[in-house]
Amino acid sequence: MKEIVPIFKVDAKVCVPGSKSLTHRAFIVAALGSGESHLKNILYAEDTMLTASALRQMGIDIKIDGKTASIIGRSGKISAPKDEIYLGNSGTSMRLLTAICSLGRGRFVLTGDSRMRERPIGDLLDALRPLGVNAYSIEKNGFPPVLIEAKGIDGGRTKIKTSVSSQFLSGLLLASPYAKNDVAIEVIGHLPSRPYVDLTLKVMEDFGVNVDYKDYRYFFISSGQVYRARDYTIEGDLSSASYFFAAAAILKGKVSVFPIDINSKQPDIGLLKILEEMGCKVIAGRDEVTVIGGDLRGISIDMNAMPDLVPTLSVVAAFAKGDTIIKNISHLRKKESDRISAIANELRKMNIKVEEREDGLIIRGGDPKGATVETYNDHRIAMGFAIAGLKIPGVKITNPACVKKSFPEFWEILEGLG
Repeated sequence: MKEIVPIFKVDAKVCVPGSKSLTHRAFIVAALGSGESHLKNILYAEDTMLTASALRQMGIDIKIDGKTASIIGRSGKISAPKDEIYLGNSGTSMRLLTAICSLGRGRFVLTGDSRMRERPIGDLLDALRPLGVNAYSIEKNGFPPVLIEAKGIDGGRTKIKTSVSSQFLSGLLLASPYAKNDVAIEVIGHLPSRPYVDLTLKVMEDFGVNVDYKDYRYFFISSGQVYRARDYTIEGDLSSASYFFAAAAILKGKVSVFPIDINSKQPDIGLLKILEEMGCKVIAGRDEVTVIGGDLRGISIDMNAMPDLVPTLSVVAAFAKGDTIIKNISHLRKKESDRISAIANELRKMNIKVEEREDGLIIRGGDPKGATVETYNDHRIAMGFAIAGLKIPGVKITNPACVKKSFPEFWEILEGLG
């Protein structure tokens, strides 16, 4: 249990760690590449280290020293590990690496904790089979643990449903350059969090692989392409930055965050426009962004592309005048927790009226009160609700250690705001 100490006002500058999404992807393409890559400003956190550990089990030489990593790629060659690959509750690791393991030869078992075993993966397994991959659920059909009897990816055509997660598509894209033949992918139905696919395509391009695509519906990857080793610097994580932008908003203060690129392809850059619409001022510098809080007002917003920011936005909305309507977020029920229900439950504890919908929330801003916040072992819930405690006394966060999943330094930086 951690009680947040209110500071009531803020004028601070914050350095955030490297992007979690980019670190996962850069680890993978460097591991598949030809030669030695050097990555700077990586995120050293539980989820990214699970990806690194898994790649080591597959025979990849990875050396990590603080915020830097040296990775010797094996040109798409993946070795079958002796033991199961344990991925905790890192959904990104599970989804991306399931596709990557398909490039190997032999038996791969990917497993995780109890929550991971409730997170669907069947649509990815279904998409791998037409490409010549034998991939199955070991226990409950459509869920981890996953068994891959790998003999490489033949290539060809496949269809993939992405309504649960865009990471299913990202995993296929990352692995496909090393298929024996060209790969054509058709996306069926809705593609949530589309900017994360853009992020995948950008990392692939940065390491020398091109993907042809049309309307985010059809993707074509030519066989025989290779990721080229290079030096690569990871941008600051905009999900991590969001908490400090929110602090400026709630406290009507000023917070500058670096290293941040205002033109980043990370989808969470979109929070800045949202905060402007709610009454804040945003100033973009060369490698930093400053948010200055103002009188907050409720808005109506589609958050499908920015699911990780919904807890943060919901807490800001609790302090705004009027209703905030958050739409098109049904996929949040399959995250580290059922985030829609979790947010609604915890805001009600803080005396905020909330209407929970199947795919969204209506939050009536008001006068939040202190409360003990259940985190559901979800790092985003813990960090988002902690920001409320900077403004109101009595906010206590259960299981504060869960932030290690993505932002181990969070509590130290938060305490430094005062």
